[in-house]
Amino acid sequence: MGPKICDLYAGVGGISLGACRAGFHLSAAVEWDEITLSTHAKNFPKSKHLQADVSKLTGRELLRQAGLSRGELAGLVGGPPCQGFSVMGKRRPDDARNNLFIEFFRIVSEEKPKFFLAENVPGILDPRFEKMRRTALRHITDRYVVLPPMLMKASDFGAPTTRTRVFFFGYLPNAFKKELTEDDFNPSLVPSVFVREALTGLPTCISPDWQEEEDGYRKLRTFSQTEFLHKAANAIPRNVGNQKMIEMLLEKDIVTGCLGTVHRPDVIRRFNRLKHGEQDKIGKMVRLNPKGFCPTIRAGTTKEHGHFQSLRPVHYSQPRVITPREGARLQTFPDWFEFHGTRYHSFRQIGNSVPPLLAEKILSVIRKALR
Repeated sequence: MGPKICDLYAGVGGISLGACRAGFHLSAAVEWDEITLSTHAKNFPKSKHLQADVSKLTGRELLRQAGLSRGELAGLVGGPPCQGFSVMGKRRPDDARNNLFIEFFRIVSEEKPKFFLAENVPGILDPRFEKMRRTALRHITDRYVVLPPMLMKASDFGAPTTRTRVFFFGYLPNAFKKELTEDDFNPSLVPSVFVREALTGLPTCISPDWQEEEDGYRKLRTFSQTEFLHKAANAIPRNVGNQKMIEMLLEKDIVTGCLGTVHRPDVIRRFNRLKHGEQDKIGKMVRLNPKGFCPTIRAGTTKEHGHFQSLRPVHYSQPRVITPREGARLQTFPDWFEFHGTRYHSFRQIGNSVPPLLAEKILSVIRKALR
C-alpha cells in the first residue's frame, strides 16, 4: 500500500485516479454532490466516501472517517469549485463558492500533511482574486515550501485535450528526499496524442436511438495499440475500478457510455458541412480536428442553475456530437472507468474533472521525491 492521501472536492475522480496510478493509496474522498460521489465510489470501492460540505468538515473528522492517525496522512489533494473563477462565469470576488478554496488550506493547516496539491482554473490567478488567494495561503505555516502557482496544459503532457489548469503545491522539506521546483514538473519529450488516435477503436456509427444506459454498452473495434491506447485499457491500480466493468472490457472488449444524441435533419446537414476546427454558427459546437487537440470539454450547470448541458464537440467524421465514452477518452479516462448512465451527468462529471493523465504526471514527481 502506497502513501495515504485524501481527495477533497473529489468529483468523479480525475485526481484520485492519477494519484493511485502514481503509487498513492486513496484513503478517503470528499464530495458534496451525491450522484457524483456515488460514481466515484463505484470506481474506488476500497476507499472511504464522505458526502460532506468541506466548510463544515474538520481535519480531525476527516482523519477519523478515513481511518487514519495523526501524522499518517501523506497528502491532501483536490479541486475546489472553480465556477466563481471561470472566465465563462461572472467572476465575482464575493461568490460564496470561492471560499471553498480557502477551506482546502484550512484543513491543510489543521492536519499538516507532508504535501498538498490543489487544482483550479487559470482564472483564479486574476488580480481580483488576489486577496482570496492570500487569505487561503495564510493558513499554511512557515514549515511548508510553497511553489508559485503552476499553469499546466494537458496536451503538453500527452493528453489529446488543451484543457489548462493551475496547480498549487507545497510540501514539508523534511518529508522529501530533495528540493522540488517548478522545473521538476515541466514536461519533456512527451509525444503529442491527437484526437484520431485517442478515439481509435471506439464505435463510430452511433445510433440516435441509443438512449438508455444499456444501449451504450458497445464492442470495441480491433486496433493497433499505441502507448496511449494501451493505457486506456490497462494500468489498473490495486483496489481501483468496478470489477464488472473491468471484466467486460478485458474479457469481452465491451465499453460503456456510447450513447446517441438525437439531432434534427437541419442540424445534421450543418454538421456535415462543418470543416475540422470550424464552429457551427448557430449551435456554436466546434468540429474536432482528427490531427489536432480537443478543446476543453465543459461541464454544464447543476439543477440550481437550470440543468443545462454544456456544448459538446462534433465528431471529426460523423455529423453528431461526441458520446460520453469519447469524451472520457479525450479527457484521458480509461475505458474501464464508469460514469453515470445518462449523457447529462456523464458529461458533467467529465467536464468537471482533471485529466487523470495530467494528475498522474504531477503526482508521480511528488511520489518519487517523497521519503
